[in-house]
Amino acid sequence: VLGTMMLANGDVDGLVSGACHSTANTVRPALQLIKTKENAKLISSIFFMLLPNQVCIYGDCAINPDPNAAELADIAIQSAASAEAFGIEPRVAMLSYSTGDSGKGCDVDKVREATRIAQELRPDLLIDGPLQFDAACSPDVASKKAPDSKVAGNATVLVFPDLNTGNTTYKAVQRTAKIVAVGPMLQGLRRPVNDLSRGCLVEDIVYTIALTAIQANNCEEVIKTPLPSSSRKKFFAMPRDSEIREALSASLHVSSPHVQMN
Repeated sequence: VLGTMMLANGDVDGLVSGACHSTANTVRPALQLIKTKENAKLISSIFFMLLPNQVCIYGDCAINPDPNAAELADIAIQSAASAEAFGIEPRVAMLSYSTGDSGKGCDVDKVREATRIAQELRPDLLIDGPLQFDAACSPDVASKKAPDSKVAGNATVLVFPDLNTGNTTYKAVQRTAKIVAVGPMLQGLRRPVNDLSRGCLVEDIVYTIALTAIQANNCEEVIKTPLPSSSRKKFFAMPRDSEIREALSASLHVSSPHVQMN
Protein backbone atom coordinates (compact mmCIF):
# COMPACT_ATOMS: atom_id res chain seq x y z
CA VAL A 1 0.00 0.00 0.00
CA LEU A 2 2.90 2.37 0.73
CA GLY A 3 4.07 2.08 -2.89
CA THR A 4 0.56 2.88 -4.13
CA MET A 5 0.51 5.98 -1.91
CA MET A 6 3.85 7.10 -3.36
CA LEU A 7 2.45 6.65 -6.87
CA ALA A 8 -0.72 8.56 -6.01
CA ASN A 9 1.38 11.41 -4.62
CA GLY A 10 3.56 11.58 -7.74
CA ASP A 11 6.73 10.52 -5.89
CA VAL A 12 7.23 7.60 -8.32
CA ASP A 13 6.10 6.97 -11.90
CA GLY A 14 4.95 3.36 -11.67
CA LEU A 15 4.41 0.45 -9.31
CA VAL A 16 5.34 -3.23 -9.63
CA SER A 17 3.89 -5.44 -6.91
CA GLY A 18 2.64 -8.94 -6.15
CA ALA A 19 5.80 -11.01 -5.64
CA CYS A 20 4.83 -11.54 -1.99
CA HIS A 21 1.07 -11.00 -1.98
CA SER A 22 -2.07 -11.60 -4.00
CA THR A 23 -3.41 -9.84 -7.07
CA ALA A 24 -6.33 -8.58 -4.99
CA ASN A 25 -3.93 -6.89 -2.56
CA THR A 26 -2.21 -5.20 -5.51
CA VAL A 27 -5.33 -4.08 -7.35
CA ARG A 28 -7.49 -3.01 -4.39
CA PRO A 29 -5.26 -0.12 -3.22
CA ALA A 30 -4.83 0.97 -6.85
CA LEU A 31 -8.60 1.17 -7.27
CA GLN A 32 -8.94 3.09 -3.99
CA LEU A 33 -6.11 5.57 -4.58
CA ILE A 34 -5.20 5.69 -8.27
CA LYS A 35 -8.65 4.96 -9.71
CA THR A 36 -9.54 4.23 -13.32
CA LYS A 37 -9.15 6.57 -16.26
CA GLU A 38 -12.19 8.67 -17.10
CA ASN A 39 -12.91 6.69 -20.27
CA ALA A 40 -12.30 3.26 -18.71
CA LYS A 41 -15.17 1.15 -17.42
CA LEU A 42 -12.87 -1.29 -15.63
CA ILE A 43 -9.33 -2.49 -15.07
CA SER A 44 -8.19 -5.24 -17.40
CA SER A 45 -4.95 -7.00 -18.27
CA ILE A 46 -2.93 -8.25 -21.21
CA PHE A 47 -0.02 -10.60 -21.82
CA PHE A 48 2.59 -10.09 -24.52
CA MET A 49 3.09 -13.49 -26.13
CA LEU A 50 6.54 -13.62 -27.73
CA LEU A 51 5.86 -16.05 -30.57
CA PRO A 52 8.63 -17.15 -32.97
CA ASN A 53 7.53 -14.82 -35.79
CA GLN A 54 5.60 -12.05 -34.04
CA VAL A 55 4.41 -10.61 -30.75
CA CYS A 56 0.71 -11.08 -30.00
CA ILE A 57 -1.37 -9.60 -27.21
CA TYR A 58 -3.78 -11.77 -25.20
CA GLY A 59 -6.43 -10.14 -23.01
CA ASP A 60 -7.98 -10.32 -20.48
CA CYS A 61 -6.15 -13.24 -18.89
CA ALA A 62 -5.82 -12.13 -15.27
CA ILE A 63 -8.51 -9.79 -13.90
CA ASN A 64 -12.17 -10.02 -15.04
CA PRO A 65 -13.86 -13.42 -14.54
CA ASP A 66 -16.91 -12.92 -16.77
CA PRO A 67 -17.14 -9.49 -18.44
CA ASN A 68 -20.42 -8.49 -20.06
CA ALA A 69 -20.59 -7.25 -23.65
CA ALA A 70 -19.88 -3.60 -22.80
CA GLU A 71 -16.96 -4.56 -20.56
CA LEU A 72 -15.57 -6.92 -23.18
CA ALA A 73 -15.70 -4.08 -25.73
CA ASP A 74 -13.78 -1.86 -23.29
CA ILE A 75 -11.15 -4.58 -22.82
CA ALA A 76 -10.74 -4.78 -26.60
CA ILE A 77 -10.28 -1.01 -26.93
CA GLN A 78 -7.85 -0.85 -24.00
CA SER A 79 -5.85 -3.74 -25.46
CA ALA A 80 -5.68 -2.06 -28.88
CA ALA A 81 -4.39 1.12 -27.24
CA SER A 82 -1.72 -0.87 -25.40
CA ALA A 83 -0.69 -2.53 -28.65
CA GLU A 84 -0.25 0.87 -30.30
CA ALA A 85 1.77 2.13 -27.33
CA PHE A 86 4.22 -0.74 -27.82
CA GLY A 87 4.51 -0.35 -31.58
CA ILE A 88 2.18 -3.23 -32.50
CA GLU A 89 -0.44 -2.53 -35.17
CA PRO A 90 -3.73 -3.51 -33.50
CA ARG A 91 -5.87 -5.98 -35.43
CA VAL A 92 -8.34 -7.10 -32.79
CA ALA A 93 -10.01 -10.52 -32.85
CA MET A 94 -12.94 -11.06 -30.51
CA LEU A 95 -12.65 -14.78 -29.80
CA SER A 96 -15.40 -17.33 -29.36
CA TYR A 97 -16.20 -20.97 -30.15
CA SER A 98 -17.94 -19.82 -33.36
CA THR A 99 -16.88 -17.71 -36.34
CA GLY A 100 -19.28 -15.17 -37.82
CA ASP A 101 -22.91 -16.29 -37.82
CA SER A 102 -22.21 -20.01 -37.74
CA GLY A 103 -23.06 -20.53 -34.07
CA LYS A 104 -25.83 -19.58 -31.65
CA GLY A 105 -25.99 -19.24 -27.88
CA CYS A 106 -25.62 -16.69 -25.11
CA ASP A 107 -21.81 -16.90 -25.01
CA VAL A 108 -21.26 -16.22 -28.70
CA ASP A 109 -24.04 -13.61 -28.68
CA LYS A 110 -22.12 -11.74 -25.96
CA VAL A 111 -19.01 -11.67 -28.13
CA ARG A 112 -21.04 -10.58 -31.16
CA GLU A 113 -22.57 -7.70 -29.17
CA ALA A 114 -19.18 -6.72 -27.72
CA THR A 115 -17.77 -6.55 -31.25
CA ARG A 116 -20.61 -4.30 -32.35
CA ILE A 117 -20.09 -1.95 -29.38
CA ALA A 118 -16.32 -1.77 -29.87
CA GLN A 119 -16.71 -1.07 -33.59
CA GLU A 120 -19.17 1.74 -32.87
CA LEU A 121 -16.94 3.30 -30.21
CA ARG A 122 -13.75 3.00 -32.27
CA PRO A 123 -14.59 2.80 -35.99
CA ASP A 124 -10.93 3.65 -36.73
CA LEU A 125 -9.75 0.30 -35.32
CA LEU A 126 -9.73 -3.06 -37.07
CA ILE A 127 -11.99 -5.14 -34.82
CA ASP A 128 -13.81 -8.29 -35.88
CA GLY A 129 -15.68 -11.09 -34.21
CA PRO A 130 -16.77 -13.53 -33.21
CA LEU A 131 -13.78 -15.47 -34.49
CA GLN A 132 -12.44 -18.86 -33.49
CA PHE A 133 -8.79 -18.95 -32.47
CA ASP A 134 -7.71 -20.74 -35.65
CA ALA A 135 -9.63 -18.32 -37.85
CA ALA A 136 -8.02 -15.38 -36.07
CA CYS A 137 -4.45 -16.67 -36.41
CA SER A 138 -4.25 -18.89 -39.50
CA PRO A 139 -4.55 -17.31 -42.97
CA ASP A 140 -5.53 -20.69 -44.45
CA VAL A 141 -8.37 -21.20 -41.99
CA ALA A 142 -9.41 -17.54 -42.26
CA SER A 143 -9.76 -17.84 -46.05
CA LYS A 144 -12.39 -20.54 -45.51
CA LYS A 145 -14.21 -19.31 -42.41
CA ALA A 146 -13.98 -15.52 -42.71
CA PRO A 147 -12.77 -14.60 -46.21
CA ASP A 148 -14.02 -11.01 -46.02
CA SER A 149 -12.48 -10.20 -42.63
CA LYS A 150 -9.62 -7.71 -42.40
CA VAL A 151 -8.59 -9.23 -39.06
CA ALA A 152 -9.00 -12.99 -39.52
CA GLY A 153 -5.75 -14.80 -40.19
CA ASN A 154 -3.70 -11.77 -39.21
CA ALA A 155 -4.83 -10.83 -35.70
CA THR A 156 -2.32 -9.24 -33.33
CA VAL A 157 -4.68 -8.63 -30.38
CA LEU A 158 -6.77 -11.59 -29.21
CA VAL A 159 -9.57 -10.83 -26.76
CA PHE A 160 -10.95 -13.81 -24.87
CA PRO A 161 -14.60 -13.98 -23.79
CA ASP A 162 -13.85 -14.69 -20.12
CA LEU A 163 -11.04 -15.27 -17.64
CA ASN A 164 -11.42 -19.05 -17.65
CA THR A 165 -10.69 -19.18 -21.39
CA GLY A 166 -8.03 -16.48 -21.44
CA ASN A 167 -5.96 -17.65 -18.50
CA THR A 168 -6.06 -21.30 -19.58
CA THR A 169 -5.10 -20.45 -23.17
CA TYR A 170 -2.15 -18.19 -22.36
CA LYS A 171 -0.69 -20.78 -19.99
CA ALA A 172 -1.26 -23.60 -22.47
CA VAL A 173 0.49 -21.68 -25.25
CA GLN A 174 3.29 -20.56 -22.93
CA ARG A 175 4.03 -24.07 -21.64
CA THR A 176 3.47 -26.24 -24.70
CA ALA A 177 5.10 -23.88 -27.22
CA LYS A 178 7.82 -22.94 -24.69
CA ILE A 179 7.54 -19.22 -25.39
CA VAL A 180 7.92 -16.18 -23.16
CA ALA A 181 4.70 -14.61 -21.90
CA VAL A 182 5.30 -11.12 -20.51
CA GLY A 183 2.66 -9.84 -18.11
CA PRO A 184 0.12 -9.37 -16.89
CA MET A 185 0.17 -5.67 -17.67
CA LEU A 186 -2.78 -3.83 -16.15
CA GLN A 187 -4.85 -1.40 -18.23
CA GLY A 188 -7.38 1.27 -17.39
CA LEU A 189 -5.71 2.84 -14.33
CA ARG A 190 -4.77 6.52 -14.27
CA ARG A 191 -1.17 5.54 -13.49
CA PRO A 192 0.77 2.34 -14.19
CA VAL A 193 0.41 -0.45 -11.63
CA ASN A 194 1.41 -3.99 -12.57
CA ASP A 195 1.07 -7.30 -10.81
CA LEU A 196 3.56 -10.15 -10.44
CA SER A 197 2.94 -13.80 -9.76
CA ARG A 198 4.08 -15.01 -6.36
CA GLY A 199 6.05 -17.63 -8.28
CA CYS A 200 7.82 -15.05 -10.43
CA LEU A 201 11.46 -15.24 -11.47
CA VAL A 202 13.89 -12.33 -11.57
CA GLU A 203 13.49 -12.15 -15.37
CA ASP A 204 9.70 -11.86 -14.93
CA ILE A 205 10.24 -8.88 -12.63
CA VAL A 206 12.63 -7.24 -15.10
CA TYR A 207 10.16 -7.65 -17.97
CA THR A 208 7.35 -6.21 -15.87
CA ILE A 209 9.44 -3.23 -14.80
CA ALA A 210 10.24 -2.55 -18.46
CA LEU A 211 6.52 -2.59 -19.32
CA THR A 212 5.75 -0.28 -16.41
CA ALA A 213 8.47 2.17 -17.46
CA ILE A 214 7.05 2.37 -20.99
CA GLN A 215 3.56 2.94 -19.59
CA ALA A 216 4.94 5.69 -17.36
CA ASN A 217 6.61 7.40 -20.31
CA ASN A 218 3.29 7.39 -22.15
CA CYS A 219 1.59 9.29 -19.32
CA GLU A 220 4.57 11.34 -18.15
CA GLU A 221 2.71 14.68 -18.09
CA VAL A 222 -0.01 13.24 -15.86
CA ILE A 223 2.46 11.63 -13.47
CA LYS A 224 4.09 14.93 -12.61
CA THR A 225 0.88 16.15 -10.94
CA PRO A 226 -0.19 14.47 -7.66
CA LEU A 227 -3.69 13.06 -7.57
CA PRO A 228 -6.32 15.05 -5.60
CA SER A 229 -5.97 14.75 -1.86
CA SER A 230 -9.46 13.23 -1.71
CA SER A 231 -8.00 10.14 -3.43
CA ARG A 232 -5.41 9.59 -0.71
CA LYS A 233 -5.94 8.00 2.71
CA LYS A 234 -3.66 7.09 5.59
CA PHE A 235 -2.31 3.56 5.48
CA PHE A 236 0.57 1.71 7.13
CA ALA A 237 2.74 -0.87 5.36
CA MET A 238 5.81 -2.87 6.22
CA PRO A 239 8.74 -2.86 3.77
CA ARG A 240 9.31 -6.26 2.17
CA ASP A 241 11.15 -8.27 -0.47
CA SER A 242 14.68 -6.91 0.00
CA GLU A 243 16.18 -9.85 -1.93
CA ILE A 244 14.19 -8.93 -5.04
CA ARG A 245 15.25 -5.29 -4.69
CA GLU A 246 18.90 -6.39 -4.63
CA ALA A 247 18.38 -8.59 -7.70
CA LEU A 248 16.81 -5.69 -9.58
CA SER A 249 19.60 -3.33 -8.59
CA ALA A 250 22.09 -5.78 -10.07
CA SER A 251 20.04 -6.32 -13.25
CA LEU A 252 18.87 -2.81 -14.09
CA HIS A 253 20.77 0.42 -14.56
CA VAL A 254 17.90 2.75 -15.45
CA SER A 255 17.54 6.08 -13.64
CA SER A 256 14.25 7.24 -15.19
CA PRO A 257 11.37 6.74 -14.97
CA HIS A 258 11.22 5.82 -11.27
CA VAL A 259 9.35 2.55 -10.74
CA GLN A 260 8.55 1.59 -7.16
CA MET A 261 8.88 -2.06 -6.10
CA ASN A 262 6.37 -2.88 -3.35
